[in-house]
Amino acid sequence: MPLPPQLTPEQRAAALAKGAEVRRARAEVKERLKIGSLPLADLLADAENDEIIGRMKVLSVLESLPGIGKVKARRIMEEIGIAETRRVQGLGAVQRKRLIEETKRKPPVEG
Repeated sequence: MPLPPQLTPEQRAAALAKGAEVRRARAEVKERLKIGSLPLADLLADAENDEIIGRMKVLSVLESLPGIGKVKARRIMEEIGIAETRRVQGLGAVQRKRLIEETKRKPPVEG
């Protein structure tokens, strides 16, 4: 197995800072999904121009949606035919459409 590249202390610090910024941005996107201020359709559209969103794993995105946990997220992905390791930027048009359809929330039944 090849060794990782040797970095200077400055390069290493810059890489660590960039990684922390990306993780913070992803956490912010997931929080917006969780509270409902960012619809899944908008996130999928933004993924084409936003590298941070595009590189998020689909499973992580689905688990961030209200009412969808780990089991339901995996079931949805399996039904659509999306691998667990797939990233948002790697989804096809049909897969995006099906994800939106499968995750639409049904209103609670009043009675």
